[in-house]
Amino acid sequence: MAVIFVLFVFPGLVGAVASAQYQAAATGSGVSQIDGLSWMHIRDSSGVPLANYSFATDHGGVLNPGATILWAILGFLFIGYIAIVTTAIWLIGNALSFQWLNMFSSALTGVADRLTGQIATPMMLITAATIGAFCVAWFWMRGYHAKAVLQIVTMLGVAVLGPVFLAEPLADVLSPDGLLSKGRDLGISVAAGLNGNNNPNPNQLVTTMQRDLADNFARRPVQVWNFGHVVDEQPACRSAWSAGMAAGDDDRVRKGMQSCGDSAAYAKAQNPSMGQVGTGLMLLICGGILLVFAVVLGIRVIKAALDTIYHGFMSIFGFAAGGFVYGPTQTFLVRNLVDSIVGAAKMTAYTIFLGVYVLFMGNLFAQAKGETMAVIVIAGTAEIVAVSQLKRLSRGLDRGNDWIANRFALAIQGGRAPGGGSGGTALGMGTMQARGGGSGSGLMSGLAAINTANTSPVVAWLAMRTNRPLDPNARLRKQAELVNMQIAASRMTLHQQEELLAARNVLDTKAASRAADYGGMDHYVGRAHGWDGLGDMDASYQGKMGSMNRLGVDETRVGNIASVHAIQKASTPPNTYEFAPRAKANAALQAAVNRPGSGIMEELAGQAHVAVYNFRNNAPRPMRDTLVDQFLIDDVNTAIERGQRLDQAIAPDRWADADKATLQTIGFNLANNAYEAVNTWAFNMTDQNLAAAVDAHEHAHMFDGLTDGLVNDPWGGLRMRNLNIQPDDPFAQRSWRSVQ
Repeated sequence: MAVIFVLFVFPGLVGAVASAQYQAAATGSGVSQIDGLSWMHIRDSSGVPLANYSFATDHGGVLNPGATILWAILGFLFIGYIAIVTTAIWLIGNALSFQWLNMFSSALTGVADRLTGQIATPMMLITAATIGAFCVAWFWMRGYHAKAVLQIVTMLGVAVLGPVFLAEPLADVLSPDGLLSKGRDLGISVAAGLNGNNNPNPNQLVTTMQRDLADNFARRPVQVWNFGHVVDEQPACRSAWSAGMAAGDDDRVRKGMQSCGDSAAYAKAQNPSMGQVGTGLMLLICGGILLVFAVVLGIRVIKAALDTIYHGFMSIFGFAAGGFVYGPTQTFLVRNLVDSIVGAAKMTAYTIFLGVYVLFMGNLFAQAKGETMAVIVIAGTAEIVAVSQLKRLSRGLDRGNDWIANRFALAIQGGRAPGGGSGGTALGMGTMQARGGGSGSGLMSGLAAINTANTSPVVAWLAMRTNRPLDPNARLRKQAELVNMQIAASRMTLHQQEELLAARNVLDTKAASRAADYGGMDHYVGRAHGWDGLGDMDASYQGKMGSMNRLGVDETRVGNIASVHAIQKASTPPNTYEFAPRAKANAALQAAVNRPGSGIMEELAGQAHVAVYNFRNNAPRPMRDTLVDQFLIDDVNTAIERGQRLDQAIAPDRWADADKATLQTIGFNLANNAYEAVNTWAFNMTDQNLAAAVDAHEHAHMFDGLTDGLVNDPWGGLRMRNLNIQPDDPFAQRSWRSVQ
């Protein structure tokens, strides 16, 4: 995928943009053919702008469509190649000429001046000097006299140099005679000396470098691509080619080759071939490598300059305050000063590096003797190596920078390495990387980088959407994952359907088994119990309705059951001092009493039966063989048989003195009586049976009120816990009796 992108997609994009600017100029017009590149002003050694270059070949026509197609392909590749090479050469020249820095140097200077005005105040100076003096006094008291004297000298040095620096903070960086300009000029001078120029002009030399690069990577390669050899070897052909290109007329170039006597070049131009397409692809690869080199070099140069500016800004803080205080703050000032100087050294090193590189390329092409394509391939390899060496040079300069800053900081702090060696780390330098690291760490770093790339989603896309493509069986795993993805939705749907079917079966079984004891789903009492059984399963309203409908209950009856259930909930009083199951049973029966002759009477009777069924089942019972007050139980039963009120038939002290087992027995008997009465009425709905059911509920309600708040609460003592009364507290018992 990467190769296809480099060979076809990237050149196509660049060529498409450049083609939009392409103009077929008339003979002698001198108009740029690629206006999108003309503003860069890149020319070869003959003064011909690279933006005027064209591929001189037969354009074909109606009678020769093959040549027309071939001309279009070659023109497309040619424009892309020229755009790449021109941009790369411009990047190198722009980085070294510092044109980019001139645009915002004034703004940076203004910001630095304003920052100095805010930071370098007398109050800040006095505060920092006081802290520094305290450090000196501390050293002197501890007996470190040499260190104290060294700190005094350092503080005096900062006090003397600070005003000079703070007057114009970035003058030494951005001025025409500053560190960056001097570093650039020194590097260019060395590069010029390597190229045989003993009296260099930096600005002119940048242009010379660009022209050499234009000859080596544009003029000669285009001639070899177009004519099969370098036509500049013949002076007449050189002049003819330059004149035709300067005019932007490829027809004039072809005629110039014929007139200068280079018949081979003229024949090649008149008969384009697919071999020229292959040559263009090779040049595109080399042009892309040149662009990468230009970008890397430009970034290194610009970064070195911006690092110097940044450390110039940071030095303001050091001279204004930090330089007076012992420790990391002084180290901070030292590091910024050293980094500023080393930034200029980096500029010098990068410029010398470029000079050596250009000299090497020039010698390669000079020794080629016309074998330009071979040199182009070698140059591409050399550029790849140059990028690696440039990174190594940058790392070496960074290590040297840290070493110099550390030695200066150690000297100021009066420190030395253990044992008197030359090592050691100053305060504020952090943990410096050990020198001379073994190859094992490099190998592990390389393996880690490979592993990181292997897990990258970008690599997965480039590897035909294969995750972790370097793993064994990666392709088989991809196929398995694709199959799983394709059937995942269907498997999930099937799984959900199976779970839904199983849940439905459970609900239906529960409802049917509960209804079977009371006539099944064909009887209204059975249907009510089926609905209540579904509630025990915590089924939703939709689940209950669906289950009842599947069991043969029509929609009308299901709606009636849901309605009477809602009526019971709405009519149950929210009284926390009543036994909840009894209150629900009473509310369900009262709903039937309040709606005589309604169309949902059967459903009301079924709901009343369910509620009293739950009341009886939830009423607490004493443990088996527990002693109870049988006299009180018999008196309660007698009062019920005679139709007497329990509060009138039984004295209050007897309720209060009764044990819990006795009260639970009475409560369960009353719940059972209510169930029997409602059961009789539900299956034989006469007024007499309804009245008996109401009486049974009244007795249970009376008993609930009489035992409300007793220590031996028959319903479990919940109401007493609501009042925060402990059952075993005699005072609480007496208090509750008095309240009652």
